[in-house]
Amino acid sequence: MVNSKHFVLVHGICHGAWCWYKVATLLKSAGHRVTALDLGSSGVDPRRLDEVYSISDSLQPLMDSIASLPHDERVILVGHSYGGMGISLAMESFPDKILVAVFVTAFMPNIIFPPATLVQEFFERTPKESLLDLYFSFDHGPENPPTWAICGPNFMAANIYQHCQAQDLELAKMLVKPSKLFLQDLAMESLLTEEKFGSVSRVYIVCDKDELLKEDFQRWMIEKSPPKEVKSIAGADHMIMLSKPNELCLSLQQIAEKY
Repeated sequence: MVNSKHFVLVHGICHGAWCWYKVATLLKSAGHRVTALDLGSSGVDPRRLDEVYSISDSLQPLMDSIASLPHDERVILVGHSYGGMGISLAMESFPDKILVAVFVTAFMPNIIFPPATLVQEFFERTPKESLLDLYFSFDHGPENPPTWAICGPNFMAANIYQHCQAQDLELAKMLVKPSKLFLQDLAMESLLTEEKFGSVSRVYIVCDKDELLKEDFQRWMIEKSPPKEVKSIAGADHMIMLSKPNELCLSLQQIAEKY
């Protein structure tokens, strides 16, 4: 394939590389290289949650993967949901190794305020009753931000897998794990700079039927820090890679053709 690219796929909280299995297959069938990563204590990563102390520990598999690339290779970095935080920090660390960063209905930080501010905005916009059995742990006391989260089956069925096949929801129930949020780390000033993070081209893929990161929240992040391009996939829920893998793959291939 003349325009073959290397995609690096980064999952959100409670999930793992497994959630990309449909999209990874489609991209490989189209002739692209694909690396789907498990972040620290996620998926088949052997570390326990209490062994991942910082966001740097969590992102080590991603950072190590990019650092190991040949000097002349650049990748298309794709982050889903909370994975947008991770790919943003990778953009800051390796701006010269990334062709374009794609945020798939993801948290998209900016250089204006710390990334943790996006999480605060999310909670302010989200009714508590809609979270159902999405459980948050407050290890540093209820007056401080939550430390980790786990998706319950009712929450997944109602808010993130509502347009997915029943077997994908059942698979998720078996495979999701607790994930740390690292809000103290993400509250630090100057994590992202215009010189590094800001030098990487960004594309945002809006999912208009996302019941977790609602479209108005996605548009708010886009307005705060406009990316180079905004694409929208109609009828897509939060787990677009499972509910609409063909549409997402097509969008990613269109992006690949431009970079």
